[in-house]
Amino acid sequence: MAKLQALLFDVDGTLSDTERDGHRVAFNMAFKAAGLDWYWDEALYGDLLAVTGGKERIKLYCDQFNTAFKKPEDMDAFVKELHASKTAFYTQLLSEGKIPLRQGVERLIHEARDAGLRLAIVTTTTPENVTALLTHTLGEGSESWFEVIAAGDIVPAKKPAADIYHWTLQEMQLSPQETIAFEDSANGILSSTGANVRTIITVNEYTKGDDFSRAALVLDHLGEPDCAFTVLSGNAYGHRYMDLDLVHKVTRGE
Repeated sequence: MAKLQALLFDVDGTLSDTERDGHRVAFNMAFKAAGLDWYWDEALYGDLLAVTGGKERIKLYCDQFNTAFKKPEDMDAFVKELHASKTAFYTQLLSEGKIPLRQGVERLIHEARDAGLRLAIVTTTTPENVTALLTHTLGEGSESWFEVIAAGDIVPAKKPAADIYHWTLQEMQLSPQETIAFEDSANGILSSTGANVRTIITVNEYTKGDDFSRAALVLDHLGEPDCAFTVLSGNAYGHRYMDLDLVHKVTRGE
C-alpha cells in the first residue's frame, strides 16, 4: 500500500469559514464602492455557491437573480474589475483579524510539517486570497510551507471538475493514493474524488446538506483536544479530534 506523502487542503470553508463572513461581506463592500444597489444576504449567497469562483458567481447573479440589471458592453471587464475590488476588501477583512482559521486547522498543519509531510493548497479562490489568508492567520512566510498552491484560474475547468487535483498531483509527482484531501463542499469532493483522492470533509452551514457519500469521513470540524468533533459519517476509530494518527488510519481505510 502506498505511504501517505501529502495533505491537500481546500481553502474557503475548509481552512476558514470564509464564505459567509469573508467573501460575502467583501462582495457587498465592493458592490457599495461601485455604486451598485446589490446586496447578497446569507440565503442568496448560499444559492450562488452552486458555482465555484467569485467571477462566476457575479455572472450567475446577473443571469439568474438580477435579470433587470443592464449589463455593460464589456461584461468580462466589468466582472474582473468588480472582483478585484472584492479581493481588496477581503484582504482588508483578513488584516483586521475578522476571518480566523477553523478549529484544528493550525494544529494539524503544524503537526504535518513537524512529521515531514508535504502540503498543498487546492482551491478555486484567487492566489491573492490564499496569500492573504495564510499570512494573516498562520503568519508571514507561511505560504512557503505549501509546496504547491493550485489556485484561481490555474486550470480552465474549476471544481467540481477534477482538473485542479490532477494538476496538483502532476506537479507534486504523487499518486492519488499518496495523498489525502480536506474539503467542505459537494463541488470539492466531486473534484477530489474525481481524481481518486481519498477525502475528509468538514461541513459548514452552507454545505451541511450536501451529498458526501463519496467521503471517507465527514465531521463538523477537525476538533481540538478540549473540543471534540462530531462524526457525521464514516469511522473516526475512537478519536475525538483530527491528528496525524487518524489521518493515516483514514488514508489506509483501516
